[in-house]
Amino acid sequence: MILAIDAGNTRIKWGLWDQRWTRQESVSTDDIASLGDAWAGLPTPLRIVACNVAGPKPRDWLDAWAQRRGQTVSWVGSRTEQCGVRNGYSDPNQLGPDRWAALVAARRLASGAALVVNAGTAATVDALTRDGEFVGGLILPGIALMTESLARGTAGLPHAGGCFELFPRSTADAITSGAIQAVCGAVERMYRALAARELEPEILLSGGAAEQLAPHIDLPLRLVPNLVLEGLCVIAQEERAA
Repeated sequence: MILAIDAGNTRIKWGLWDQRWTRQESVSTDDIASLGDAWAGLPTPLRIVACNVAGPKPRDWLDAWAQRRGQTVSWVGSRTEQCGVRNGYSDPNQLGPDRWAALVAARRLASGAALVVNAGTAATVDALTRDGEFVGGLILPGIALMTESLARGTAGLPHAGGCFELFPRSTADAITSGAIQAVCGAVERMYRALAARELEPEILLSGGAAEQLAPHIDLPLRLVPNLVLEGLCVIAQEERAA
């Protein structure tokens, strides 16, 4: 049994794997202490595997929680090569652990080349060849972050939820539509760049805004809830078998 934990900027996602996912839930990163109650009745996992991009507080809390149970957390970081994925970053250590775990999951889930899209607080768009080489990717603000930054940084633009329109006719709709189009445009441009060197890459789309984005990406795609957790589980299984 594996307890997989993805500590992100906005939410901490977690799942319990026992030959399949028996539970997958999340809490606000600011409310990490509530995990103590959520996990009070859990069976003791054989392994606890996690990645963290939210600073020291989640890592310290999770380490202390595991220590009280006589366990340790296996913290995932990017590597030069792991689980069939080769890291093409100039400095492999700079690649975020959540992106690395998502690439590992994509290597397991896709039959060939893949474009790995995580749409969260930040949106990441990462290219993986059919041979398992991560050749590079993009980081840009996610939809909510774009709309919030416009409200904070301008005097005349509201912080208001709008609807997607191809030709928006209100300010709120223009902001929401612009943010969605920006992320979708990044996905589609990266897809074309990867498709120029690979045969029919598969788009794997995950993250809190995935369902909001999916209808507006004019390419075939596959929605994968909690892609990072999938990758963490693959890594934990390989390490246990080693």
